[in-house]
Amino acid sequence: MAEPRHAVVTGVSSGIGAAIAARLLNEGWRITGISRTAPGHTGTRLRWIPGDLSRPETLPEALAPVSGVDAIVHAAGVQRSARLGELDPEDGSLMWRIHVQAAGVLVDTLVDRVADGGRVVLVGSRTMTGVPGKSQYAATKAALPALARSWAAELAPRAVTVNVVAPGPTDTPMLRDPGRSRTPPVMPPLGRLVRTEEVAGLTSFLLGPEGGAVTGQTLVMCAGASL
Repeated sequence: MAEPRHAVVTGVSSGIGAAIAARLLNEGWRITGISRTAPGHTGTRLRWIPGDLSRPETLPEALAPVSGVDAIVHAAGVQRSARLGELDPEDGSLMWRIHVQAAGVLVDTLVDRVADGGRVVLVGSRTMTGVPGKSQYAATKAALPALARSWAAELAPRAVTVNVVAPGPTDTPMLRDPGRSRTPPVMPPLGRLVRTEEVAGLTSFLLGPEGGAVTGQTLVMCAGASL
């Protein structure tokens, strides 16, 4: 019997990361999950490594025992919002560390442990194109397609794909975080928020055999918000 495929997933304790982990577990994957708090998932195929993605310099040591990787999914995130004239440099630094620096350290640390034909998915945001009151958040998410395209070109000889999944307003605890209360979500044209299970489904496609020809791309799922 073939060994289960192995994915390293950040942010597995809640929101999109938790939904992706649940989807992959249901599909038979083995998961190494990284988050500050323990995930609600249980089972022998989920190994949790406590880690603070806002301190990316700690990741190499935390990831030392990890091997045999088939996919990396960086789903951890946080949102702080403020309009120009009220920007908090610490908020900007926090989001940059979690979204961008942690992605860099994570993939850089594991790249030689990823099997040829493997997958990397970074969870971005439709906000990357710019939204009033979210400039710092948008800037960090806008950096992810640049990382993905650069890495995709570097890893193409190994048939390792790298893509960004960029959801619009998604029904997660982040949406109700007081730190982003000054920019409440706008209901998309489809009349509902994106569901975490939908983001997980798109991610699953990119990690699966039918996603093997997609690389260096940013796939937006926004319930019509970008129309």
